[in-house]
This record gives sequence, C-alpha cells and structure tokens, in this order.
Amino acid sequence: MHAGLVIQESIEINAPLEKVWENFIDLTCWDQWNTVMQNVLTNGQQLTRGKKIFCSFRPFFFPIRVNISVEEVVPYERVVWSAKKKGLSAHHEFDFRSNGTAVIVASLETFTGVLARGEGILLPKRKMKALTRDFLCDLKRAAEA
Repeated sequence: MHAGLVIQESIEINAPLEKVWENFIDLTCWDQWNTVMQNVLTNGQQLTRGKKIFCSFRPFFFPIRVNISVEEVVPYERVVWSAKKKGLSAHHEFDFRSNGTAVIVASLETFTGVLARGEGILLPKRKMKALTRDFLCDLKRAAEA
C-alpha cells in the first residue's frame, strides 16, 4: 500500500519564540503575511483546538477551497491540523523550537488518498513543497519585521 505524499520543511527565524508564535496563531493578521492561504475565514481570531479554518490556496491555475480542522495546539510548541477534500486527506504538523538565538519551525505534512498516489501527477511533490516553503518564508518575514 502506498504511504502517500510526505512534505518536510523547516526554517530558522531570527525572532523571539513569542513573536513567531503570535504571528502564527493570530488569524487576524494572516492576510497581511500569508501569501499561500488566501480568503481565510474562521470562527474566531486565534488558532485553538477545535477551530475551523476555511481558505483557498492555488497549487495550480485554479484555487482550491479547503476546510481545515485544528486538532492540537500546545502553546509555543506545536500546532496540528487536518483537511479532507474529495480523494485527499492532509495532516499537517508544525513544531516550534527555540535554540537560544532563533526559532526553528518544522513542518511535516502527509497527504493520503487517491490523489496522493502514483507518481505525483495529480498532486506534484515539487509544487506542494514550494507552497510549504513559501508559507514558512512568509512567517519568517512577518516575525522578523
């Protein structure tokens, strides 16, 4: 059985952990820094367990609407969310670690389902990796500003 598609990325952000964390969980400022997830609508202002996020992203020429469910929030350490779309399930983990001078944000996203199978024709790994990298770079710019 095929395990699906796995995207791992990390970034070092030269800012205090508190600032990185606040930028990440404050959904009211996402439109200002987040170029990957657009038209973000939510039932509240901060990422918390049980929160629903409705947004779109554009891995191809057309936007894809997704409904994200926040599964876990450990303050200043970890956020886990998941999304399901016809033929595809995504599980995304973000870990935050301060190394004393900077914050390392690690992202692990796993896609399963019929669209994640095969050679990445329907869900190209390179494009999904670029979107994850862009999201982390956007967060870096916002937190370092």
